[in-house]
Amino acid sequence: MNDVESTALPVTYGVPQGSILGPLAGLSTESAILTLKQTVHYYTSRQTPVYACYLDLSKAFDLVSYNILWDKLRNTTVSREIVSVLEHWYDNQTNNVRWAGILSDEYRLECGVRQGGLTSPRLFNLYVNELLEELSSTGIGCHVDGVCINNISYADDMVLLSPSISALRRMLRICESYAVAHGLKYNPTKSEFMVFYAGNKCYEVVPDIHLCGATVNRVDKFKYLGHWVTDDMRDNIDIERERRSLAVRCNMLARRFARCSDQVKKTLFKAYCQSFYTCSLWISYSQRAYSDLRVQYNNAFRVLMGLPRFCSASSMFAGAIIDGFSAIMRKRCASMLERLRSSTNSILCVLSDRWDSPLLRRWVQLHTVK
Repeated sequence: MNDVESTALPVTYGVPQGSILGPLAGLSTESAILTLKQTVHYYTSRQTPVYACYLDLSKAFDLVSYNILWDKLRNTTVSREIVSVLEHWYDNQTNNVRWAGILSDEYRLECGVRQGGLTSPRLFNLYVNELLEELSSTGIGCHVDGVCINNISYADDMVLLSPSISALRRMLRICESYAVAHGLKYNPTKSEFMVFYAGNKCYEVVPDIHLCGATVNRVDKFKYLGHWVTDDMRDNIDIERERRSLAVRCNMLARRFARCSDQVKKTLFKAYCQSFYTCSLWISYSQRAYSDLRVQYNNAFRVLMGLPRFCSASSMFAGAIIDGFSAIMRKRCASMLERLRSSTNSILCVLSDRWDSPLLRRWVQLHTVK
């Protein structure tokens, strides 16, 4: 895979094939979720189960060792002057705690990158980059068309994917060793284990996996980067998440901006009620769940604009020059497909070339005239 160019720092460093580092230009949380779902579909459609482990790093950004970080940074193409500036910046920072209007004495931090800092995600990516390279170089775990996708990482969120328990256990040992060497800590109580079954196959006994000496809890659903992933790959739970979120946002707008002009309300509606996070990744769901979200969207506009409950949805959206539910779904899916096909990321390039993808089938169906 080509080197990744940083926009926050003038640094270029190699990224392994089997990982997605973020946040980077052209990549998003949706890219990571898409990679996870596509990889699982690739295996389960071929009657092979996938074992996934979602790893939780305790206070990952706060435990970055400065000495190790500067050594890694010096081995990149970053100029020595910039490394010296960052080193001076972090080594001479002081902090206070404010409590009830009183400031504590100053103290210094010995580790950790700044929360919310523009350079922090890049620095953390560099800090864990060797772990991703080591995982990918093992050659074990999931592969799609010869490309290793045994780990998907977005900042400090990582999921390991493997068609076998033994390979998953080996990757976990690599993660544990790297964490010890770099002062990081995995939280086994928040890390979770999931099995994606192939078709109707059911395994009576699934061996336990362990992290840092503790058994990882096995679950049938997990919220990965804000998107609910279930072991049967159904999207009903995630659609319901978005419906509930939409209801909350709609009620907030109707309560706080009841006296605003119609134009202001329309602008707020577009900003707060048309996001539908990860809607382009919904492919397996019940018609009822999908319809409930559509009805919630229509009712949200009615409530905000003070329209009759049973007025025509298509007419009210056409009159307000606002996209209806179906139009938003088509636009989101078209946008996702365009970003996927224009990406230079090696993993996304491989996935975009797979015409047997259920995601691609849905995207095409949405734009097909019936």
